[in-house]
Amino acid sequence: MDEDFLNRLGPRRVLVVGDTMLDRYWIGDVTRVSPEAPVPVVNIREVRECAGGAGNVAANIASLGAGCELLSFIGDDDAGRRLSELLAQAGVDRHFHIDPHGRTTEKLRIVSRNQQLLRADFESRPSAQLLEQSVADFREISQTVDSIVISDYGKGGLVYIEQMIQVATDRGIAVIVDPKGADYARYRGATLVTPNRDEFALATGVATDESGFFDTAQDLVRKANLTGLLVTRGDEGMTLFLATGEVIHQDATAREVFDVSGAGDTVVAIISVAIAAGLGWADSIKWATRGASAVVGRFGTSVVVPSDLILDPKGGSLE
Repeated sequence: MDEDFLNRLGPRRVLVVGDTMLDRYWIGDVTRVSPEAPVPVVNIREVRECAGGAGNVAANIASLGAGCELLSFIGDDDAGRRLSELLAQAGVDRHFHIDPHGRTTEKLRIVSRNQQLLRADFESRPSAQLLEQSVADFREISQTVDSIVISDYGKGGLVYIEQMIQVATDRGIAVIVDPKGADYARYRGATLVTPNRDEFALATGVATDESGFFDTAQDLVRKANLTGLLVTRGDEGMTLFLATGEVIHQDATAREVFDVSGAGDTVVAIISVAIAAGLGWADSIKWATRGASAVVGRFGTSVVVPSDLILDPKGGSLE
């Protein structure tokens, strides 16, 4: 059954649109405090780079064997060229709008002993002209895909998100949104919105462990005219609220959590390919839970691989 699911992904194509970034990790050892200021001195011994944001979603999709188109923005800079190179190596088809006056979004993390000491962000918002061009590209590319992911990191690349969702729904294409902020009216009509528990609390004022959680979630589904709302709840698993009133819960897979970076990207990636392959909701979130449990056991932004989804006879994943 596990292999059958993976074999069904080859002919499927997913479009990912949203905020792409370069994740950089400077990893080293701290042995002293600076004489210039009361801060640790990190002797850097390793540098890691990977695609983040919408780029990480795309890399996850391609890693599973499905085709992936990525529509996003980068600057005319070294970070943008490196990001494009990493995604090409991952097998992602890139449709980048290059802003000559902007810069590629970049997150630099300085890490020692698996602990993040500092994060520095570099970013700018795309120009109005490029944003308008992205809508035209979206209309064209979306004609050839089986599902769409909108990855919203609040970096300014989704000004026309309502138009994009309308184009997709008019064509009968499933749209999975990884949300940002408190205004879910922007996602009206989407097939699925996937907040984590902190994002849900921000949008509704209700925590997932409060008595009003279920009623609040179902009310949000109605107000935003969603087919479903999937709330990822960390060690409490995932709960899916459907417009039909049905609620599906999937327990988390017991595993030591090493780093939650990118776990949400993995969830939306797996669900997008599962829906594209024709799976139902219960099976889709089962696969998503299995994949997310694998990536949180690794350091840094990580992508799911097929072996993460295949269980050995003892019930664990084959890594």
